[in-house]
Amino acid sequence: MRVRAPVLVLSVLLCHFAAVAQLPIAAPSIFIKAGKPLDVTKGSYIDNAGIWIEGDRIKEIGRAPDIQSHVPKNAQVIDLGRATVLPGLIDCHTHLMARVPDTPDGYTLNLATKSQAFRALEGAFDARITLNAGFTAVRDVESEGSGYADVALRDAINQGLAEGPRMLVATRGIAAVGQYEPFGVSPDLTDFPTGAQMVSGVEEARRAVREQIGHGADLIKVYADWQYPTLTVEEIRVIVEEAHRQGLKVAAHATTPEGIRNAVTAGVDSIEHGHRADRQDLELMKAKGTFLVPTVGVIDALVEKSKNEQLSPEQIKARDAFLQGVQRVIQQAMSLGVKIASGFDASSPDRQGKNANELLALTKRGMPPLDAIRAATMNAAELLGWQNRVGTLEPGKYADLIAVEGDPLVDITVLQHVKFVMKGGAVVKNTFSP
Repeated sequence: MRVRAPVLVLSVLLCHFAAVAQLPIAAPSIFIKAGKPLDVTKGSYIDNAGIWIEGDRIKEIGRAPDIQSHVPKNAQVIDLGRATVLPGLIDCHTHLMARVPDTPDGYTLNLATKSQAFRALEGAFDARITLNAGFTAVRDVESEGSGYADVALRDAINQGLAEGPRMLVATRGIAAVGQYEPFGVSPDLTDFPTGAQMVSGVEEARRAVREQIGHGADLIKVYADWQYPTLTVEEIRVIVEEAHRQGLKVAAHATTPEGIRNAVTAGVDSIEHGHRADRQDLELMKAKGTFLVPTVGVIDALVEKSKNEQLSPEQIKARDAFLQGVQRVIQQAMSLGVKIASGFDASSPDRQGKNANELLALTKRGMPPLDAIRAATMNAAELLGWQNRVGTLEPGKYADLIAVEGDPLVDITVLQHVKFVMKGGAVVKNTFSP
């Protein structure tokens, strides 16, 4: 053992350094010949631009010749040619821990057959493909039955142990007893895992918030309704009070008019989905500054899947009426000036990493491409409370940026094919030809 122990220690150290070396590391100073950066605030391009990056932050952005004249001589140069450069995209409604089969019993089987350790590994995979899709920050709104694995994933990314976007995590979520997945489980299985933390009454709701914050939550997620309103205004209000007291925001799953109204009245910061919001709901959201995260991309994915199913005339009629209602909500929200942030709501293996589909779905509902991009950049950053860190290409902010071929203001689909990704000054992906 005296001979083998030093060898073992050396092997462990070599493995550690090899693993660390595989993660992207920011160069001390980088000069990017940026082609056409998009100023998302003004809605216009900066021509013949350069971006000077020091460490993990943008130091200067402007005309390339002006900046290059005083960039350090040893700076790494990255030439993106005539590519379009944007701030790193942000998804405000992810479930990175969820790879749930699209089957009637998929959610229950997911809880019954996967350990939390395995769920964390799934989350690490989803985080990596999300980052490679150009999304450098996410708001992960509930771990879908994997407990606090999202906290572990966030911390692993922050420590450089895993590759993924910057994360705000909501941990377990809070729902009314019996009003969230899984449904139909035998009452004899009293310890069967649930997709959210179930509460009944104001004091249980208060305890759940405190508990989740104590275990590392960055925000709180509540289910204000399911098929009908569930949590009361009083229950949601105490959740909001406890979260806001500690500087955390509250996101509310709400799809019914009354559920949305209850959540907004109670003071939540965002409505997730909101698919059946009425004008009164939207006017209240505008008055209170509540964000809408409409998650319409996942609806389009489900509709596309249903084309292979045999639907009755009544089902087709109901589906079409629902889609018309969703379009009305988006257009009314825009006309009233409700703040909209992008969130795709991927939770199945085939949808993870396809977050940009949400931007296409928003434009299908009449949102101009620039506004869709803002929903995934500056608006999303504001919802996260990170507007001083990310969301625009400005000095002092993180060097989170992406590049694509083509003009996303003309063809939003180019954002589904991101070719260059930088997070915090470290190149994550570059598939442009040398």
